[in-house]
Amino acid sequence: MKLHTIETGNFKLDGGAMFGVVPKTIWQKLNPADENNLCNWAMRCLLIEDGNQLILVDNGIGNKQDAKFFSHYYLNGDANLEKSLAKAGFHKDDVTDVFLTHLHFDHCGGSIENNNNQLVPAFKNATYWSNAAHWQWATLPNAREKASFLKENILPIQESGQLKFIDAGKIDQPVTAPFHRDIQIIFADGHTDKMMLPQIQYKGHTVIFMADLLPSVAHIPLPYVMAYDMFPLTTLNEKKYFLEKATQENYTLFFEHDIQNECCTLTLTEKGIRQKDTFRLKDLE
Repeated sequence: MKLHTIETGNFKLDGGAMFGVVPKTIWQKLNPADENNLCNWAMRCLLIEDGNQLILVDNGIGNKQDAKFFSHYYLNGDANLEKSLAKAGFHKDDVTDVFLTHLHFDHCGGSIENNNNQLVPAFKNATYWSNAAHWQWATLPNAREKASFLKENILPIQESGQLKFIDAGKIDQPVTAPFHRDIQIIFADGHTDKMMLPQIQYKGHTVIFMADLLPSVAHIPLPYVMAYDMFPLTTLNEKKYFLEKATQENYTLFFEHDIQNECCTLTLTEKGIRQKDTFRLKDLE
């Protein structure tokens, strides 16, 4: 097995929304905001290469939305999905499985592309993986979360016939991925219903793709919970359980949104659990 970091570009989000109840006087030291109170974030995905399988975990914001939509997010950086796949030696048609942690636009927007005014799967040879509970949550969204679930990113996946569902579990009850025996799926319900985090055995390490349970190293302290989370107290409890287990078992955390840090390990300090070492995925030995 080989893991590849796939950078799909950066975007900006409101710093207050990203750090919830934590005061700006504290969080701006970690992620400085611009004059509009926006912080810059990565949309980092993961490619799992194993024999004939090529599994892509999330796929960024995509490029099919109009200029008005993108103007809200100040896309920046030189990377995109296609260039990053090519750098790893692959094309979208090589991908066999697309694993979607959840269906917010910055995680699944690259799933569907506009081809001659037709919305079609960007990965024509891949099976797309979600779970039934989250799919229902996303296709019948509540008013607060509706703006994050764009039907043009979601419905064409099912219409294509390429969608399959994974049986749901919990934060403390991982489920073996139906597409790979060495990948366990952790479920988290605080950010959105039944978000899925892949847990991968790699080079003797346990690598966890953190999605939005921990968007960045700066979100490791327990109170640092995004205002975007639907159930912040659930997130708080899920983080506590996960961080304790990850520290005990020396997990490697892979961050989707941390623009500076790809990975870290954890350690227990007098202030609680904090990052230990930060490093790039390619440096994991």
